[in-house]
Amino acid sequence: MTETAAKGGLPVKPPPQPGGAGPRWGNIGMPVERSEDFGGVVRRLLTRLRRERAGVAVVVVLAFASTFMLVIGPKILGNATDIVVRGVFSDAGIDFARLHRTLLLAAGLYIFSSLLAYALSFLLAGIVQRTMFRLRADVEDKLNRLPLRYVDRNQRGDLLSRVTNDIDNVAQTLQQTLSQMLTSTLTVIGILGVMFWINWVLALVGLVTVPLSFWATKQIATRSRARFISQWMHTGALNAQVEETFTGHAIVKAFGRQREVEERFRQTNEELYGASFNAQFMSGIIQPTMMVIGNLNFVAIAVLGGLQVTSGAMTLGGVQAFIQYSRQFTMPLNQLASMAAMLQSGIASAERVFELLDAEEQTPELRGAAPEVTRGRVAFEDVSFSYDPDTPLIDHLSLVVEPGKTVAIVGHTGAGKTTLVNLLMRFYELDGGRITIDGHDIAEMPRHELRANIGMVLQDTWLFNGTIRENIAYGNLDATEEQIMEAARATYVDRFVHSLPEGYDTVLDDEGSTVSAGEKQLITIARAFLAERPILILDEATSSVDTRTEVLIQHAMAALRSQRTSFVIAHRLSTIRDADTILVMDGGRIVEQGNHDQLIALGGAYCNLYNAQFAAAAAEVS
Repeated sequence: MTETAAKGGLPVKPPPQPGGAGPRWGNIGMPVERSEDFGGVVRRLLTRLRRERAGVAVVVVLAFASTFMLVIGPKILGNATDIVVRGVFSDAGIDFARLHRTLLLAAGLYIFSSLLAYALSFLLAGIVQRTMFRLRADVEDKLNRLPLRYVDRNQRGDLLSRVTNDIDNVAQTLQQTLSQMLTSTLTVIGILGVMFWINWVLALVGLVTVPLSFWATKQIATRSRARFISQWMHTGALNAQVEETFTGHAIVKAFGRQREVEERFRQTNEELYGASFNAQFMSGIIQPTMMVIGNLNFVAIAVLGGLQVTSGAMTLGGVQAFIQYSRQFTMPLNQLASMAAMLQSGIASAERVFELLDAEEQTPELRGAAPEVTRGRVAFEDVSFSYDPDTPLIDHLSLVVEPGKTVAIVGHTGAGKTTLVNLLMRFYELDGGRITIDGHDIAEMPRHELRANIGMVLQDTWLFNGTIRENIAYGNLDATEEQIMEAARATYVDRFVHSLPEGYDTVLDDEGSTVSAGEKQLITIARAFLAERPILILDEATSSVDTRTEVLIQHAMAALRSQRTSFVIAHRLSTIRDADTILVMDGGRIVEQGNHDQLIALGGAYCNLYNAQFAAAAAEVS
């Protein structure tokens, strides 16, 4: 794990690629533009609609019917105009009965077309939301299959942004573009056919704007694509910064760094503003560009249509209908252009989501029955591991821990203590060697089965939004009330719970702010004890409790460890004096091994650590 990742900060920028290849990096460590497979992303989105084939087919039929009625309407209104014009210049007068029938037919077509459009929108909303429901489920499953290494190397806020903001943007894009692009395309084709039916000369004039419109749209959309990608990347970066800042808001205030945080936020927000402005400006100029082209087309048709009427080639009603069609013809072209801009934004978000779905997963599970762990004998056999291939951490380490024994692991920061237990939990895969439990290679055990045999208490406590009882029971969801109370009493949670107004029904938030840091630690220890698993890992589990509580916990753990194989990582050496074996690690290697008395007598690294720690404590007292 990189230092910045471990602290929840922004990831380190990767080195530039040889020859200048690779993305261009912004000031916040995020690429502001890159090449992308636009067509491939569109195909993947459409592929996700396959399960809704029946619904999509109904939507297409409704779109055809609605568009047909909408297209034929102006022609019928043109007929109504001709009835009026002929009646004015005829001795028989206006045939109002026929006029009324014609107008009612036109009104009925428009109304029925609108009803079909409403039905289309309703069906499409269900199709899109069900598709996004499955996409969110796939992303959630993917997150559970990603290795811890991936989470360490990416900003949590950016991952959250992909799961929320980007998927919401894809849903909005599909909802607004699918129906519009379908109906607009059908409308353009239908209107163009009717225009040729009425007058092919004017139709050719109107047709001139189509390639011009598509060329202008393509030029603008191509330039806006990279800007939308940059916008959503900067959105993810801003979310990551906000998540990081508010998670550590107490530290920020304690060190008086509000101004620095505000300045950093201002800079990131300014970069997002610039990226968003560029993206929205580029997409915004499509509409006025299309309006200019449409107005030029309208002027040309109006002039030529007038000449056609004066020459007797067309009726006034025909020209009126044609002008209506010319306006309707440019409207769907404008809509298609606008949808192209929105589509660029949606595809940029979809690409970020698909990048997450395409990320390399952890090693697949081997199928087969999981071996039963009954004793808890753990063996590290010639184990090698490194976070970075160029920087070896653990090299050919071997260790055997017998069932029921307690092994304490000590050493300087970065010596590899936590890495050792992370490998046992299969949070990371080995580079070499193997780890066995009761003789079974953990690489051949399903991860959930392996971790079901290990209880773990970390230095960083995690409590969810629920009652104290629910947080303790998280270790064993099938536990009875008596078992929960027994675990609470054994870890001295019971002692402070009764001082709370609601007792075990006191609701904790996700940061456990209603209880102290030491009390949070006790709750997490009670959770691990309730799990009753053969192997126990305590990673600085007593670092947040006071001395008196620490002594009480040591007594409780001494009784509970008698039936468990325990790994204890500790910097406070007073907490591990009674461990069966103490391992002193340095640079990923075990440099000393033995019990407390043996290592003190040896006078080596452990003795120096122990003496230095207690000398510092004595100096503080004096």
